[in-house]
Amino acid sequence: MTEAATQLPISLNILVDSIREAANSALDETLRSKLGQFMSSSAVSELMANLFESYVGEHEILDAGAGVGSLTAAFVQNATLNGAKSISSTCYEVSEVMVHNLIQVLDLCKIRAMEFEVNWQQKIIESDFIQASVEQLLIENYSPKYNKAILNPPYLKIAAKGSERALLQKVGIEASNLYSAFVALAIKQLKSGGELVAITPRSFCNGPYFNDFRKQMLDECSLNKIHVFNSRKSAFKADNVLQENIIYHLTKGETQRKVVTVYSSTCANDINPTIFEVPFDEIVKSNNPDLFIHIVTNEQERELANKAGGLPCSLSDLGIQVSTGKVVDFRTRENLSMEYISNSVPLIFPQHLQNCSIVWPITKAKKPNALIVNEATNNLMVPNGIYVLTRRLTAKEEKRRIVASIYYPDIANVDTVGFDNKINYFHANGKPLDISLAKGLWVFLNSTLIDKYFRQMNGHTQVNATDLRALRYPTREQLEEIANQVDFDEFEQTKIDEIINQSLQLM
Repeated sequence: MTEAATQLPISLNILVDSIREAANSALDETLRSKLGQFMSSSAVSELMANLFESYVGEHEILDAGAGVGSLTAAFVQNATLNGAKSISSTCYEVSEVMVHNLIQVLDLCKIRAMEFEVNWQQKIIESDFIQASVEQLLIENYSPKYNKAILNPPYLKIAAKGSERALLQKVGIEASNLYSAFVALAIKQLKSGGELVAITPRSFCNGPYFNDFRKQMLDECSLNKIHVFNSRKSAFKADNVLQENIIYHLTKGETQRKVVTVYSSTCANDINPTIFEVPFDEIVKSNNPDLFIHIVTNEQERELANKAGGLPCSLSDLGIQVSTGKVVDFRTRENLSMEYISNSVPLIFPQHLQNCSIVWPITKAKKPNALIVNEATNNLMVPNGIYVLTRRLTAKEEKRRIVASIYYPDIANVDTVGFDNKINYFHANGKPLDISLAKGLWVFLNSTLIDKYFRQMNGHTQVNATDLRALRYPTREQLEEIANQVDFDEFEQTKIDEIINQSLQLM
């Protein structure tokens, strides 16, 4: 190390952060929205760089969606201090504003490398990362060239018939969001033993849209480290990003380690994160074929997860199914009625689910109360009877994610009923539920235990039918016994929790 290196007055990350802030202010908001890209602060960048396990030797690093190069700079700062001999940097960036600043940052990285006698090479590729990657992967006898990848990819959805979807399918990748596409492509371009660190929304951890991504990740890599933030706003608070973001570390081609290290902190600047080691088979449970990634950050959460996740039954074991409501209002506007009229049936929207019960009809409501019965709507209805309903969407400030209500058939003297597409309904092979089973299910789903467990498993505000299928449930007999303990008409959280806690102890 040269004398100049030992006398650096300011860290590379701090220098880069000033460039990032200037670039951020210069970036047009319309362009930012179009790109779906939010730049990493120095604190987030350092956090990510610190997750790499090997800095000794030679490094070929990929930074896709590089922005101003904050992540590459954080890696360079660590690598130059920890035995790197050479660094070959490849950055992808399509924004001209970002590229102008990226050049400045890579110049600083070069100076840093020279001061620490580390050989430096760099390449900026001003091309679409997905298209360029697919072209490379399709080359005959393609050989991966990177042993490190660090990513803060864009967060935009991919259209079902979009060009990106078709390109990705050429290399066997199914992705519904740019961030999962970027990470999937980066994994394919890593050498065996290569490390990847990424910060993305937590939404990939569960749900049907990311099944293929989770399978690729867990088939091709070992999931080693996860860093979660206690606040949804922590990672990108300057950009008003409200997604719940996590950072994770993968090793390509490595047999899955038995233990995953989970870090949790109030924010990226927290110098004392909580560190908790969890067996991998508790993060990804063997009885979940969809490979949901269940993150627990302390012993209390682990106990809760084992208690809720260790219940004996799946919905199919109970002979119960959960489906999304069949009525999509904008597709059948001509058959909607604000009032319940002759030749119509109740149409239940989320607005009708109040305080864990059903309030119908609602006068002066924003949404209709009824669906007109005719040949066009017959297939949108289900037999009138008892069902358990939950909202599919909840506001981020709501106290509970799963809020269940029981629909009773005496709401109206009809043969059928309609449920809106933003509602999930529990049924028995398309038919109504028994009252005792419905009541037991209602108590179980409204318990604090299940709400806390669901929040561990689910990083967003949606409650999809797939998520509800992934839960474990008591037996039919236990649910019926739970129902027998309901001696109150109005919803009371304390009594609900008392019933569940007592019942689980007996189980």
